[in-house]
Amino acid sequence: MCCIHYSAPRECLSGLIKSILLDGIEAPCMPRKRVVVDFSSPNIAKEMHVGHLRSTIIGESICRLLEFFKHNVLRINHVGDWGTQFGMLIAHLQDKFPDYTSNTPSISDLQAFYKESKARFDSEEDFKARAYQCVVKLQQGNKDFINAWQAICDVSRKEFQVIYDRLGVTLIERGESFYQERMVTIVEELTKKNLLEEDDGRKIMWSSENPGEDRGVPLTVVKSDGGFTYDTSDMATIRQRIEEEEADWLIYVTDAGQALHFQLIFACAERMGILNRDMIRVDHVGFGVVLGEDGKKFKTRSGDTVKLVMLLDEGLQRSMAKLVEKGRHEQLTPEELKTAQEAVTYGCIKYADLSHNRVSDYVFSFNQMLDDKGNTAVYLLYAYTRIKSIARNCAEHFKTTRDLIASTMITLDHEKEWNLTKVLLRFGDVLIKLSKDFLLNHLCDYTYEIATSFADFYDKCYCIEKNKAGEIIKINHSRILLTEATARVLEKCFYILGLNPVEKM
Repeated sequence: MCCIHYSAPRECLSGLIKSILLDGIEAPCMPRKRVVVDFSSPNIAKEMHVGHLRSTIIGESICRLLEFFKHNVLRINHVGDWGTQFGMLIAHLQDKFPDYTSNTPSISDLQAFYKESKARFDSEEDFKARAYQCVVKLQQGNKDFINAWQAICDVSRKEFQVIYDRLGVTLIERGESFYQERMVTIVEELTKKNLLEEDDGRKIMWSSENPGEDRGVPLTVVKSDGGFTYDTSDMATIRQRIEEEEADWLIYVTDAGQALHFQLIFACAERMGILNRDMIRVDHVGFGVVLGEDGKKFKTRSGDTVKLVMLLDEGLQRSMAKLVEKGRHEQLTPEELKTAQEAVTYGCIKYADLSHNRVSDYVFSFNQMLDDKGNTAVYLLYAYTRIKSIARNCAEHFKTTRDLIASTMITLDHEKEWNLTKVLLRFGDVLIKLSKDFLLNHLCDYTYEIATSFADFYDKCYCIEKNKAGEIIKINHSRILLTEATARVLEKCFYILGLNPVEKM
């Protein structure tokens, strides 16, 4: 859908509406790129919690947006699956759950085991030494330890996938272990180029070459014990994505607190010569934290981090209660009711996140999310079902076939028809803006504007006329086609935002 000059004749804009119906909706043309989007990134052996929510939701929508532009997108889940914590966990499992290789515990048990192993690591010197030995054997490729590590990872992956399936998220896992040998190579090359400096036993790298200026904070590439850090793995990932994946656009979706870290990573990658910003676009897409209704960091009443699965389950319960309160359980089949429940639950959680400026913190409130008035997912989903019901009401009298669309003149004589058309044809402009700043709240605002503009149009412009008996006596074909075009633009907006529209709710 191209950018529109609204001084164009109405016949021109009506033709563009007709092209939506005949040819579908395309994103504005732009050079296609190979894009790597790094998002979600939970840690193995730990449950996903509310802290992973924003990265997962924002990252998925960014991928959908870029795929709509026909970019070649690689969705990467950079999980924490390596390091000292696995030595602790394996050593503890050997003691407390000796048959773990044949009877793997659930992720909840693994999380409890992780906490116990950390406590032992901090307080028991013998256990600490044994945990380090487990790490060494794991990194040396000892078969038994690799099998134990793999079993732990598999349990976590299965639980993560349950969350991703519920949220409609697609990812390819690339854990820190994937980059282990690549980190060794990074250190070797930095050493050869004399870019590392000794600092109290560790090896650091500065982002600036000039030691006379304030160089800020260095990267820690090698720890004093010889181990690698997040800095090392992120240097390895940026190189792998540019050289092996042949990416020309890298996007990292993490909390805003990591902004400085990525500034340093990008600068050091330039200094090393693996990143040329004239050729490669790199973006850190930062976001604020999720707050509770008390304005503080979102926690359970006991002060624990909110588990994501519990949050989704609570959303299902609350949305069903709302649907029952409105009597939808009496109007829908059990299958339709379940579909509506899931669409409302996951849609409202995603939309509440995306409708806020991502750089700001936002308050998580089911009461606000499930409100069917105002700029909420529930309002938009209801608006969509209302639009689709118009076509259903005249289905026996009117079929939107290609021949009928081509032969029907779409007139835009009424002010509300004209206003709705101009809103619909701004879709391409909105997408271009999103591709530059990834502020998805603008797409939410635009989607809400479509819904409210349609409500104004429908209130003032009849689409179907009925007699006193409720029988259809006249159909305004032009307005029905404008209604169908509205539904199609809304569907594209919903897709990018991760909302699942339903025709009955």
